[in-house]
Amino acid sequence: MADTGFWDLAEREPDRAALVEPDGTRWTAGELYAGANRVVHGLRALGLKPGDAVATVLANEAAMVELALATAQAGFYLTPINRNLTPAEIGYIAADCDAKALVFGPQAHEAVSRAARDLKLERGAIFSTGATGATGSPTAFRPFADLKAGQSAARPPERRAGLVMNYTSGTTGRPKGVRRMLPPPEVSPDVIAQRYAMFLKLFGIAPREGVHLTVSPLYHTAVLSFCLNHLHNGDAVVLMEKWTPEGMLAAVERERVTSSHMVPTHFNRLLALPDDVKRKYDLSSLRHVIHSAAPCPVEIKRRMLAWWGPIIYEYYAASEGGGTVASPEEWLKKPGTVGKAWPMSEIRILDDAGQPCRPNDVGTVYMRMADYRFEYHKDRDKTKGAWKDGLFTVGDAGFLDEDGFLFLCDRKADLIISGGVNIYPAEIEGVIINHPKVRDVAVFGVPDDDWGEQVKAVVELEAGIRPSAEVESELRDFCLAELAKHKRPRTIDFVEELPRDPSGKLYKRKLRDPYWVGRDRLI
Repeated sequence: MADTGFWDLAEREPDRAALVEPDGTRWTAGELYAGANRVVHGLRALGLKPGDAVATVLANEAAMVELALATAQAGFYLTPINRNLTPAEIGYIAADCDAKALVFGPQAHEAVSRAARDLKLERGAIFSTGATGATGSPTAFRPFADLKAGQSAARPPERRAGLVMNYTSGTTGRPKGVRRMLPPPEVSPDVIAQRYAMFLKLFGIAPREGVHLTVSPLYHTAVLSFCLNHLHNGDAVVLMEKWTPEGMLAAVERERVTSSHMVPTHFNRLLALPDDVKRKYDLSSLRHVIHSAAPCPVEIKRRMLAWWGPIIYEYYAASEGGGTVASPEEWLKKPGTVGKAWPMSEIRILDDAGQPCRPNDVGTVYMRMADYRFEYHKDRDKTKGAWKDGLFTVGDAGFLDEDGFLFLCDRKADLIISGGVNIYPAEIEGVIINHPKVRDVAVFGVPDDDWGEQVKAVVELEAGIRPSAEVESELRDFCLAELAKHKRPRTIDFVEELPRDPSGKLYKRKLRDPYWVGRDRLI
């Protein structure tokens, strides 16, 4: 009898605690199991078949977890969409993934209402977990409860493992779906679930360890993965919606949290708390705190380890796969490392000619994760460029030391990571360049003590247009209508001419590097 796998465990122990929503609503394993099963039956009643996609624009709420558990046992792709995106961005992803159903929350009602006008998706396949609008009105959608109403709570027949298809940047700045081939029908979802739970052993987490606290939005790849991994591990999951440092400490004490997945910005905010607040809460239940998504300054990591003890683990991976892991003890011996390869993975550093680099020589980081393969949905060129001799890269640079520990020396050349969130300059540049007063533009990240990086735009104006506060205000308003909040430039500078070579190549480093003099940006 398996000790892991959510569905099997829920059948045996339906009264076990499984989920706590941000408003305090508590779900037993049996309730969550029944809800996920009803969602499967409801989606099948809509006509969905294995390989079809379900898109979500949801907050951290039970519906998101139900949908993740449903698609994972029905052979569907789940595409979580950032609810802070603009209607155009939401519509693009929902259309690009060929969603056959879409579920959104009240925070995204206006954006989805606007995006839905251009989607080739029946309104009967669009569901809201909040208000749905007046019946028959142009903005009317079906309640999410309708998807489950009258459906059986029993385990669905003909189960098949499904996958999550997250979206990441494409070659033009448009996001692209990271798509894996679905497992063969004979591979049970329960077997895959057990593998997901086993992944936690990389961090020393045993089955049924306790309570996992989700502090970031579930539309992020790793955040949703760790939430599901812990459910399959037999743990309860506590969801936070709006993270605050003291709110997290209070949740750890109240729920006796044993694990969490974080980013360095969380650490910065926690360390900034007054000492009396830090001492106020009982954190003795914490056993494993795992972080990734952005570089963590060495001193910040040291201070967190000094406060919470040797329970902080780091790993390196991407939506495309991974990876490495560094235990607290390993990191203290080799500060700055992101660890050694997972047992099922291989890390190679290749030079520009595709040849292996010697230890401590910087090159491009390539990875192999068992027989794992992926493609960028509808982008053959990007897929081809990511793979070499059975290994893939996301464009990061780094080196392996003599002991096989990976150190990152660069992230994707132009990628901005703010608060653990990836921001792609090409997308922002593609918006600003459309302003009639803009001749050329460069967008890059500059230091931010709290978020790690913030977005800066440098603009070359059309002839006859002089820089002014009025022009800057126009550009900000232009971005306001076209870009999600976290993508909008925090500062805008004006130059007479951007540094380009005769072929048109932009020397972005000449603009960016002066801001990082004496700072820890890994270049």
